[in-house]
Amino acid sequence: METPRTGPTGETIDLHRHRALGTASRASILEIVRTAGAGATIADVVERTGLHPSTARAHLDRLVDAGLLAKARASGGQPGRPAWRYRAATTEAPAPAPYRALAAALLDHLSRRDHGDARAEATRAGHQWGRHLAAATPPGGKPVDTLLDVLRGLGFNPRRHETADGTIEVRLHTCPFLELVNRNPDAICALHVGVVRGVLDQAGAPPAGAVLEPFGAPDACVVRLTLPATADVPA
Repeated sequence: METPRTGPTGETIDLHRHRALGTASRASILEIVRTAGAGATIADVVERTGLHPSTARAHLDRLVDAGLLAKARASGGQPGRPAWRYRAATTEAPAPAPYRALAAALLDHLSRRDHGDARAEATRAGHQWGRHLAAATPPGGKPVDTLLDVLRGLGFNPRRHETADGTIEVRLHTCPFLELVNRNPDAICALHVGVVRGVLDQAGAPPAGAVLEPFGAPDACVVRLTLPATADVPA
């Protein structure tokens, strides 16, 4: 068992993270990802470093395991199965313990399912969870306001954004389930989609059109809604 050590400022050194940065290649890759506003794919890292794709992937996933990067599939709205996109991890406070425990238990259950089943089950579970959370908010609010309240309570630091075509986006500037995302990105992102749809459903708004775009903005994941910005549908 290793004894925690402290640096000159008195902060405890995280040896797992320290070792993840033990090579010049990984330190360089971390800096590449941190300076890429919308994150970076394996192809981006290969182009910048000249590394073989398999080597770049191994380095990136080591940084994910150390909690220095997060990864998700970012399609940019295009069909098909997109490549992984990596972005620097935040150091924000995690979600409340009961929510984290629930999400962790769900991931353990889903780990025994195949990919398609895991996503579908995570979305269904999130939908029910979202309805439950929305039902506990003050009645009579607008659906988007209810959604913001729930996401704020979960620790996502959401901000409403109105697009040029008059529709609504909710930008999630914090991922309070970050280490769970790194364990099973597809499932945990599907869970979040389900939560959003469940909240909207409970609040009386159409849920089906809500989609989550991981890393959809340079500093946030983006929930895209089909509601117009002027929507005033009562819950």
